Amino acid sequence: MPGRTERRDTHAGSWYTDVEPTLDRELEGWLNAVPNAIEGVGDIPHPGARVIIAPHAGYSYSGPPAAWAYKALNVSKAYLDRKRVFILGPSHHHYFEACAVSPFTTYATPLGSLIIDKEINERLLATGAFTTMKPQVDEDEHSIEMHLPYVYKVLERHFGKGATFPKIVPILVGAIDAQQESSFGKLLRPYLEDEENCFVISSDFCHWGTRFAYTYYLPNSSSGTQMGYSLKSNNCPHPPSNPPIWSSIETLDKLAIESIETGNHSSFTTYLQRTKNTVCGRHPIGVIMAALQGEEGNAPLGTFKFIRYEQSSKCFTLRDSSVSYASAFAVLS
Repeated sequence: MPGRTERRDTHAGSWYTDVEPTLDRELEGWLNAVPNAIEGVGDIPHPGARVIIAPHAGYSYSGPPAAWAYKALNVSKAYLDRKRVFILGPSHHHYFEACAVSPFTTYATPLGSLIIDKEINERLLATGAFTTMKPQVDEDEHSIEMHLPYVYKVLERHFGKGATFPKIVPILVGAIDAQQESSFGKLLRPYLEDEENCFVISSDFCHWGTRFAYTYYLPNSSSGTQMGYSLKSNNCPHPPSNPPIWSSIETLDKLAIESIETGNHSSFTTYLQRTKNTVCGRHPIGVIMAALQGEEGNAPLGTFKFIRYEQSSKCFTLRDSSVSYASAFAVLS
């Protein structure tokens, strides 16, 4: 590893195929399956849609729903000498309380390599707030890598095969609190205001089940998030049906989605405090919401519109588990 400048695509061949023609066909198929116009939204990509939220699970689960976000991403202002794609992902394996940039100069994908904007990395490091990932931490993490083939594919669709693409700025977001989210959001806001930049926010939604230590349940009689409780063997002798667990999970996630769509950073953090929903990308989402909102009380630069929601499976009993996936885009003014 010493002296190596390219991050390997360490999850290729397991989380997604490492066969270039197969991966290319899969991405094309998923993108083509998304309609060119969505009811209540209109034609996509919408002008100004420079920020997306998309999932990062194995492609058998996250590939189809992520396509909705990437179909909505507008890269039409992608000027090669200045354009960048920022990719913010949560840290699943390494605990730290900051945000970190990559130590590598390129990221490998089965489709080709993406170049990291080291100049922007240096600017972020110069603020004193950002750190640098260790190479092993970077290669162990999947939340950023799972977006690289999609980023490559969308850029290739716009620029053409064999073209030089805009650079990327991968940022790993650690276990930061709401105040830190606001601070990092403030540092990233100038890049967000630049219409030549795009942002990809990596997040799955509810991880439900005993293996995730999260069995929160919202009965139909509940009014919002205050009335929920955790299902346990002693309070759940029979599978609940009013509603079934999978429907409660959907309601729980829809409340998260509604809080994000408000554009109010504190609305989302308050929701998380009440429900403890296991949205693994909650901190990257918090950072981008804070960046969009700017100073508390200001009208945000843009707000998210969610256009796809799926679950890996439907839960009916405490023996079941699932992960939720949601895709969204934000149009910036």
